[in-house]
Amino acid sequence: MTTETPKTSLRFVITDCDFGSFEIERSELHDFATLSVAQCTNEGQVIEAASDADALIVQYAPITEKVIRSLRSCKVISRYGVGIDMINLAAASRRGIYVCNVPDYCQEEVSDHACALILALARKLKPLYRSVQQGEWDVRIARPIARLAGEHLGLLGFGKVARLVARKMRGFGMAISTFDPYVARGAFENESVTAVDFQQILEQSNILSLHLPLTPETRHILGAKELQKLKKGAFLINTSRGQLIDENALLEALEGGWLGGAALDVTEHEPISVKHPFLGFENVIITPHAAFYSETSIEELRRQTIRAAVKVLKGESKGAGDTYCVVNQEEIESGAVRPRSVPS
Repeated sequence: MTTETPKTSLRFVITDCDFGSFEIERSELHDFATLSVAQCTNEGQVIEAASDADALIVQYAPITEKVIRSLRSCKVISRYGVGIDMINLAAASRRGIYVCNVPDYCQEEVSDHACALILALARKLKPLYRSVQQGEWDVRIARPIARLAGEHLGLLGFGKVARLVARKMRGFGMAISTFDPYVARGAFENESVTAVDFQQILEQSNILSLHLPLTPETRHILGAKELQKLKKGAFLINTSRGQLIDENALLEALEGGWLGGAALDVTEHEPISVKHPFLGFENVIITPHAAFYSETSIEELRRQTIRAAVKVLKGESKGAGDTYCVVNQEEIESGAVRPRSVPS
């Protein structure tokens, strides 16, 4: 573990991360707190590193109920990322510990990646490139290729990333529909997208792109029955969560020739095995959970993660440019739990 020379009584602990240096985090902290960095992989290591921390900054380390019980002075846990499944949110809320994430930091990147996967599948770039590598120069190996203009793009889920995908793909002349029962109708109209039900989006889509959170309701939302409802030859895109798709059912749909192809930035188990049968298909593209990444998105993530913890400890509100979220703020404050007073 590395620790800065103390300048204040407050202590921030980064439990783990895969960034090489911490100048960004230190520039956000200034002299507000000391910063310690560990690389914890289990709850025992987290307890040893962070039991006296005022703020935890977490990437992958498990913040279990046992860990939370061990935290003597922690007031905020801030996550490098969107998902918070590695944090026991209920236990944190019971202790009055605020949990923060940065849900919007990579919207442009994920939507760009989804569009890139759509185009790569539709234009059959993988088999075309492979044929050139093998000394061939013949477009016929990729037949048939459909014109994108006039094809039907279905967006399963219509959050911020899906809306960006709709805007970007509209320029290709595609008809776009979506299914999301939790979005107000005005949002569909504002984006010139047709709202349909679940069965309709399966049956209408030439290309189906997934933009859903992983919940008990959405786990394996696409299984054998649902995949068979897709048009024969349809393409499936997933830049959300691997567990949205039953991969055994997807494998059967690909082996049977029902689907035209799949492009996945996420899989049920990561990293995917080099022996996974998906890797043997010319019409399957796998990228290594890379949709979130750009240098800009990573800097934003790191700054917002630290800023969230600092502002919670200071009792300050979000600023106009802040993209972090205090996930359990309403729950805690409805019970009159407040951050302890700290120097500004």
